[in-house]
Amino acid sequence: MHKANAADELAEVRAAIARLRLREARICATILATPEEAAGGLQFRAEVAERRFRLFDPALLPGSVLSDPRYWRESVSREVRCLPAADTPPMIAPRPRCPLH
Repeated sequence: MHKANAADELAEVRAAIARLRLREARICATILATPEEAAGGLQFRAEVAERRFRLFDPALLPGSVLSDPRYWRESVSREVRCLPAADTPPMIAPRPRCPLH
């Protein structure tokens, strides 16, 4: 069995997570549309909850505040991006996708 390098493995994991997030969104949409029918399972039950929270909208601030550097802080973050290797065909066949119903 060929062991994928870290970059290929990361890309594969992210693709699987994306498929699962899409599946989760579709299941949640079904539950939200028919909560009485879809909420009870054999091992778990789904509950629809509503929560409220306040949002700060910086667009409502005057331009003089938004353009004043005294109110801004810079932060630096690092991320790992997965990009196709240039002119290199995939060495590993993609895993079959899980069915989305």
